[in-house]
Amino acid sequence: MDTYIKTGKQQELIDKLDRLLPAFREREVLLDKKGAFPFENVEDLKKMDYLRLTLPTESGGAGLGLYEFILAQEKIASGCGSTALSVGWTVGTVLEFVESKTWRQPAANYLMDAIAMGGFVNTVASERNAGSPTRGALPTTRYYEEDGKWFITGEKTFSTAAPALTHAIVTATSAGDKLIKIIIPMKAQGVSLIDTWDSLAMRGTASQTIKFDHVEVSPDLIIDEGVAFQSSAKGWLLHIPACYLGIAQAARNYAFDFATTYIPSSLGRPIAEAASIQSILSEMEMHYATARQMLYQTVESYEAATDKNTMQQALDLTKVFVSQQAIQIVDLAMKVVGARALGEANPMHRYFMNIRASLYNPPMADVVQSKLVQKTIHEFYDKNSKNR
Repeated sequence: MDTYIKTGKQQELIDKLDRLLPAFREREVLLDKKGAFPFENVEDLKKMDYLRLTLPTESGGAGLGLYEFILAQEKIASGCGSTALSVGWTVGTVLEFVESKTWRQPAANYLMDAIAMGGFVNTVASERNAGSPTRGALPTTRYYEEDGKWFITGEKTFSTAAPALTHAIVTATSAGDKLIKIIIPMKAQGVSLIDTWDSLAMRGTASQTIKFDHVEVSPDLIIDEGVAFQSSAKGWLLHIPACYLGIAQAARNYAFDFATTYIPSSLGRPIAEAASIQSILSEMEMHYATARQMLYQTVESYEAATDKNTMQQALDLTKVFVSQQAIQIVDLAMKVVGARALGEANPMHRYFMNIRASLYNPPMADVVQSKLVQKTIHEFYDKNSKNR
């Protein structure tokens, strides 16, 4: 029994997802092909209303919160990491709206209605050669007026789930370098995909480039204007470490299955009984247990916090720590399975590659470490100046 499942409703959700996982695992091998995307998995999740998990009940959703979302994301990722990361952006984006209530109402109503009708959305912010928006880069994508109409022109890279999106939340700059976030239907004239996604890790996310070529947009669909990218703590972004922990869980489970069933003739019993293998398995379990403990403790603390912004450091540290532990878990699992883990038919090689993508999802470790050490340095400067 999973000790992190605390309610009957959470158990019911996990049970529904468990029934989908065998098919997700069978289909995951198909995602090795360039340009592939888990359309069938997303449809299965839509049928169980997963994309409406955090949508308010008055809008036709289940109205569940961050804890259930993270539980579910970890579970989905244990079956298919690319599926989990892809759907996480839609479910998490809704949760951000529910929590912040800062979106402009016409845009919020439009997007919530779209999701209630089966919409699939992601925020597209990264741009080629512009650097990461989480490092302060302003978008070169432009929002401008011509003859009384408003348009968007630009390109967005690393657009997760691009082929399946019905709507994109696009970051752009207007006159005076003012940042805006605006909803654009993917069917709008001038929107096109460029298949630039050739990553070996998380290939199934189909994170292609989206081109916006003089796309006419409605100012009513502006979500926010003049707001910094990191203006507030966003607990829903914990779906990122939850996804990678789910991938690590899949590798862990495979390693334990292998260790308890593989009986080499030289040993005459399952390798799980060998001291050397038990040492690796125990180390793997320590990483797994501490990562889950930190993840769910942070979720609970975030949900209980009156001022969510006080949780920013905890959110950053949790993402980095859990992702690092997940990498360790997979690497140890590879040692248990041995050379056959590198075989193309073996799922372990996919876990090994996919887990590496955690290094490049925000926030990145160097940013978190720099913020942490600068904070401590300033604290000691202040302390020492007062003692002079």
